[in-house]
This record gives sequence, structure tokens and C-alpha cells, in this order.
Amino acid sequence: MQTVRKFSVMLAACAMLMLVAQTAMATKTIKMHHLNKNGAFDNPSGAAAVVFKNLVEAGTNGEVKVQIFPSGQLGKDADVVQQVKSGIIQLGVHSVGGVASVYPMISVLDIPFAFPNIAATYEVLDGPFGQKLGADIEAKTGIKALGFSDSGGFFQFTNSKRPIKTLEDMKGLKIRTMGLDTHKKLISGLGGQPAAIAWSEVYTALQTGVADGQMNPVPIIEFAKLYEVQKYLTLSNHLFAPHVWLMNKDFYNSLTPAEQKVVEAAAKAAIVTSRGIANSIEASDRGLPFLNEKLEVYSLPEAEKVKFREATLPVIQEHIEKTFGAEGKEMLEAFLAAVQSAS
Repeated sequence: MQTVRKFSVMLAACAMLMLVAQTAMATKTIKMHHLNKNGAFDNPSGAAAVVFKNLVEAGTNGEVKVQIFPSGQLGKDADVVQQVKSGIIQLGVHSVGGVASVYPMISVLDIPFAFPNIAATYEVLDGPFGQKLGADIEAKTGIKALGFSDSGGFFQFTNSKRPIKTLEDMKGLKIRTMGLDTHKKLISGLGGQPAAIAWSEVYTALQTGVADGQMNPVPIIEFAKLYEVQKYLTLSNHLFAPHVWLMNKDFYNSLTPAEQKVVEAAAKAAIVTSRGIANSIEASDRGLPFLNEKLEVYSLPEAEKVKFREATLPVIQEHIEKTFGAEGKEMLEAFLAAVQSAS
């Protein structure tokens, strides 16, 4: 009898191990990279990641898990794009600077002062142009583009030297940029000196005077505490640089049709979340009201924005057309037409 009981226990244990093994084999894991801290209310990419994880895991009854790696834990953004492409991780929420390492033509989005308002950016990136751009990214890189979220709103200028109220005030200022040629040319066109510095080194560069200033959205200026090493903030709204959601294509294809629908719907919801959080932070005591107490804030008048645009637009257009040829010109014209339609 004791032998039979032991045998029954062994059978039960084996059955349990088989069940656990089958469950593990059935479970699919999305390793997800983004650049900032996790948190449903902390920053746009952190909020989007949390929402995406919740919706994917709930929508697949846990058959697809999401493991988030925030704050650039997996390496520099451009390096992580390569990890997504090779399948080391499955999903990344990337800066345009990171995306440019595999898809340089993302620079078509860098037309200065292109958008009349923040709502127009969403309309353009969610509409036919955004779909065209996403399809081209996939065709050129083999990575699936799931959409474009808000990195924090329009880019603004900060610096520690003087208020930027006119085009002349930009002359000679050392402004940190991403490694994008278009961003460097924009600063040069304004009379400044571009300094390409990795994001992880920006605070120290501003603190030590390696750079006089930088350009980023208001929420990023706040949560990176750049107000501690800057004196002046100019609300210029000169660029909108979205975060780009990239997924390993082989992994996406390994999902069932039902799982693909859940992932795509979750990404869309997460993108909407990023936009709401970005606008909420900018208007809250963590945004402009807070920065008004820390920095000298000046809003660039429309007449001055025209001068800034006239000084930079021809330079950026020429660069895009010269670098990417007829294909770049066609994509640029599609972008400008979409902006005009959204206006």
C-alpha cells in the first residue's frame, strides 16, 4: 500500500511538472525598453509602459507577459534599437535619435516650427502620414513600428547665459543636441554652437559649462531637474520629436492573430496615455507653473518665431533632400502636406 501511495505521489508530481513546463512554454515574454523611470504618473514613457503591460497581460489572460526595463537599463538608445532588431529584446520605446541609427530618414520630422499646435502633431502621426512613415521604417529596417507616442510635448530652449528673446540672442550659445545632423544644423542655423552629448551626460555637461543650454520638452526639463543647472527657459515650440515604438518583427509574427490585436490595441492606448500625461504634467505644478518659480521664462512671440523658422527651414530642407534624394524629398512633401491638412 505504501508503495502504491508513493507511486501516486510521484505521478502527481510529474503531472504538475509537466503542467508547469507546458505553461512556461506557452507563456511569451515581451522585454520592453524605455528611457525614463517607470510610473503611471511620473512621465509619458513610464506611464505608457505601465499601461501597455497591464493591457497586454490582461488581454491575453497572462499568456503574454511584459517585462519592463526603464531608465535605459539595457544601454544607450541606439544600441537598444539594435537589440530589438536582433531579437535580444522584443520592444523598445525610442527617441528619434535612437531610431536614426537604423532609419536616418526619421529626420523628416525635424522641420522647425512645423506644427501650429500639439493636437496637430497627434493628427499627423496617427493619420496616413504616420502609417506611411511606419511602413517605410518596417520596409527599410525589418522592425515593426507600432506607433508614435509623446516624449513630453514641444521642444523648448533653456540656457545659463542669457534670456533668448530674439534670433541674435542665440549667437554663440553652446546648445546640447542629440546626435542628429538635423538638430545640429538647426542650432548652427540659429547662430549657436551645437554640442552632441549623450542624454546620461547632459546634467553634468550643463553643470560644468561644457554646454550652455539644451532643448527638450517641459516635462523632461522638470523631471531631469535641469532647472538646477539652467537659468533661462524660452518657450519656442520649435520641434516635436515623438517616441517611436519598435517591435521585433519575428516576435510579432510569432504571436497569434488574437495576441497581435491585443498588442496593437495596447500600444495605441499606451500612446494616448503618453499624450495625456505629457499635457497634464506641463500644465501642473510639475510643469510650467513649477518652472516659472525656478527659471526666468519667456514665450517667443510669433513674429520672432518667423525669423527663427526662416533662418533654419532652408538649411534643414536642403539637408534632407541632399542626404536622402528623391525619396527623402517625397517623404518630406508628404509630411508637410499632412501638417497643412491638420492645420
